[in-house]
Amino acid sequence: MDFIHNENQIVSFSDKGKPLAEITFPYIDAGTVEINHTFVDASLRGQGIAGKLMTELISELEKRNLKAVPTCSYAVNWFEKHPEYARFLK
Repeated sequence: MDFIHNENQIVSFSDKGKPLAEITFPYIDAGTVEINHTFVDASLRGQGIAGKLMTELISELEKRNLKAVPTCSYAVNWFEKHPEYARFLK
């Protein structure tokens, strides 16, 4: 699965242009984003794709020197299960 990295979104589309997986993270200040939405199409759930979205996001945070505030329930739970990434939390 290929992911497209945008300013405040990482997304993957089907061949027909339908979003299959997405994570959104708008800025809340100059150095912080809010992880407010994670979506994986029902046909792809249970395959680790949401986790892959999170690791793609971690790469973006590191590259851009950003911190994150997770408000999406998936992101909150993911950070609880992956304390090695706590340095990215604000």
